[in-house]
Amino acid sequence: MNQNVLQHLSPEQVEVEICRAEELAQRRGLTSELDEMWSYVGKKANPRWLWHAIDHASGTVLAYVFGQRKDAVFLQLKALLGPFGIRRFYTDGWGAYERHIDPGQHHVGKEYTQKIESKHINLRTRIKRLVRRTICFSKTTTMHDLVIGLFINRYEFGQPI
Repeated sequence: MNQNVLQHLSPEQVEVEICRAEELAQRRGLTSELDEMWSYVGKKANPRWLWHAIDHASGTVLAYVFGQRKDAVFLQLKALLGPFGIRRFYTDGWGAYERHIDPGQHHVGKEYTQKIESKHINLRTRIKRLVRRTICFSKTTTMHDLVIGLFINRYEFGQPI
């Protein structure tokens, strides 16, 4: 509890709601951070994007897709997120998000995307194919998607390889 804030509030300004944590999570719904991450296949002129979403509270990866930096690929990711019942999306200012997320659910800004940016740094550190300046790169799209997908499935989803 933030004692400094409480000292400056009058009792009329304070509203207290007591409920179980599970109820609160169901009422509020999930919040998610969305972002895309650039890499390439064969040469830098052939970009490949990893689009993924994480739970804002826990940092858990919810879903991911590979493709170009196009609206159609984002819509694939959004379809995968449908069952989660996400009520708030935090993103950078990329146009696909603004075109396909309801403005009432969408918040643009760096202050709420710190976890997913940290996830990018971890992925780039652990998977050489994602480093921008490297001699380790994928020669085919299939191998690129498989290597990164297997890593995410193993370390984020806990699936055996």
